[in-house]
Parts: sequence; structure tokens; C-alpha cells
Amino acid sequence: MAVEDRFSKLKILKDIAEKLNEGTDLRGVLHDVLTMLLSITEFKTGWIFLIDKKGKNELAAYENLPSALTRDDFKPMCSNNCWCVSKFMRGTLDRATNIMECKRLEDAIHFNSGETFGLTHHATVPLRAGDEAFGLLNVASPHKSQFNKNELDLLESVAYQIGTAIKRIQLHALEQETAIAAERNRLARDLHDSVNQLLFSVSLTARAGKEMSKETEIKETFGYIQEMSQTALAEMKALIWQLRPKGLENGVVHALTSYGNMIGLKVHSEIQGLIALPSKVEEAIWRIGQEAFNNCKKHSGQKEVFVRIRVNKLTLHLEIWDKGKGCLLPGMDELPSMGLETMKERTRSLNGTFRIDSMEEKGTRIIAEIPIQEGKT
Repeated sequence: MAVEDRFSKLKILKDIAEKLNEGTDLRGVLHDVLTMLLSITEFKTGWIFLIDKKGKNELAAYENLPSALTRDDFKPMCSNNCWCVSKFMRGTLDRATNIMECKRLEDAIHFNSGETFGLTHHATVPLRAGDEAFGLLNVASPHKSQFNKNELDLLESVAYQIGTAIKRIQLHALEQETAIAAERNRLARDLHDSVNQLLFSVSLTARAGKEMSKETEIKETFGYIQEMSQTALAEMKALIWQLRPKGLENGVVHALTSYGNMIGLKVHSEIQGLIALPSKVEEAIWRIGQEAFNNCKKHSGQKEVFVRIRVNKLTLHLEIWDKGKGCLLPGMDELPSMGLETMKERTRSLNGTFRIDSMEEKGTRIIAEIPIQEGKT
């Protein structure tokens, strides 16, 4: 490699490294780096797949894709039916390589499904950090069927930088989750040690005042203060539970049962195939169940709630229902409360599905399906 080519490569790597170190929004960073790579090299088109351990690929970034690959809302890019992803999943793609022909482009040409801009082949390189693999970086140029060693070396270096950045961003997200949990614990302790104790003292003082007073109006006033402070105390305990659920270390079902009992519900639970769950999934179940129990307590008119959890290697199925008044009426297009909308969003954030079955005077049932990875915690 000529000296000027080496300096050019080093400058490209330096510029990309600076871009990768700027942000923590993964998809934004990937898009910016891909755009930069294409602008300072001779490659014209590029795309990045993030691939999970089950082989599901996500188009995380792309630039200058031809219409044959973007038709039908990027449908050709959402399929696992391509050679580069297949090789990645088989573990036979461990470095930058030429792909003899792109299956997606080959299909587009064969079925005449759109403009390809003269693209037929692409180079592909896995995104890795140590022993972990996160996906693929693909680049292509019109009428180019072979990539030379210098180009592949550059792509491999860029892909390593991207893989390292992905790992850094994942660790940053984990640190944020840990920090949020720590802050919740601190706030829960502060509420318990200050506000909770203050409300308890007010309740005791009101009770003593009621017992010592002889005038009816004063006794009623102290009685009202005692009742209000006890109600506030119960709500404060529920809030502390929401911030730091006791018993979650013994399993989410145990924690939900304890929470339901605390707010006055009898919980009937059924568990099938329960295994160690990913922390995000466990917390989502806890929050969804908590909100469902609160709705049951406030709106159903019932004191019993039912929980069913079924787990297999790929999916967790959650159902929570009551036999109360119901919350949805025929013809309603939107969820009737912010709490139900929050449950839906929590489920979707984990690539799950969420629905509600409810009829007036026939109860409410929430159903969530959440994908999991066996044994991951």
C-alpha cells in the first residue's frame, strides 16, 4: 500500500472513530457513520443489519438504496433470505469478504421488481467486539463485482470500530438502567424514612387527640385527620412499592402477589414453564401487573384478580384478568386510560404484542406476548 493510501486510510478511520465516540443513540450513530464512510470512499451504497441471536435481522441504517430494495416499505430488506445473513448465522462469516452475488438484488433483477442502479454484488463484513457479533456492514457500487484487499481491510477496520461502539452504547444503556434503579431505591428509602414516618406520626397524634377530646366536633375533626392520614399512608406505601418492589428478588410472581395483597386484592396465579427471565422482561411484567392490579382495585368492583404466565424458550405469555365491570365498550378505538397505554408501550418496547379484551359487566383481560432469550438475565 502506498504511503498516501495509508494516510488516507488512517484519516478515514480517525474521522469515523470521532463520529462513533460522539453519541449514545445507536441508530443515529450508525446512520451518521455509514453516511460518512460512503462520502469519503468510492463506495456508493451501504446498509447495516443488526442481527440478534435468533437470526432476526433489523435494517438499522442505510444510504442510497435502490428502489428495488426499498419497495413495499423496505420489504426486501426485512427478510432473512439472503446469503450474507445465512453465513453470519452459521458462523462462517468472520471477516470482510466479497459476496459473489447479492440474493436480494438477484431476486429484484429476476422478478423485475424495481431499479437496482447497476448493483449486483456487495462486500460484507461482520460487526464484532471480542467474541460478540452484532450484525453486518454491507457496501456496494454500480457494476462492481469484486472488492480488492485494501478495500476489504478498510471495511474490516471500520466494522471493528462500529462493533466496539455498539458494545460501548449497550454498556452505557446498562449503566443508565442501573443508575435509574439506584435512584429509585434512594427515593424509596427517603420517602420511607421521612414522609412515611411523618404520616404515621400524624395518624397516631390524631388518634390520641380523638381519644382525649370530649367535644363531639373536635373528636370528629381528629377522626377525619386520622382517616385521611391513614389513607395517605397506604398510598405512600404503594408508591414506595412502585419505586422499589419488595420480593422481586424472589421472582416477579411473588412480588405481584405481595403487591396485590397489600392493596387489598386476592391474587390467583398460574405459572407454566417459568425460567430465569431477562431483567428487562421481568421488570416489564412487574410494571404491567402493577398497573393492571391498580386498575382492578379502582375500577372493577372486585377483590380478586387472576394471573397466568406461560414461558417457553422463545416467548412469555402473560394474562391478567378480573370478573368486574369492564373498561372497554364496543366501538372504542383508543385505550381509555394512560395506564393501559403505558402497559401497551412497555410491551411494544420489548418487541411484544399487547391487547385488551373487555366487555361491560364481563370483566377485563390484558394479554401480552413478549419475546425472550432462554437463560439470559
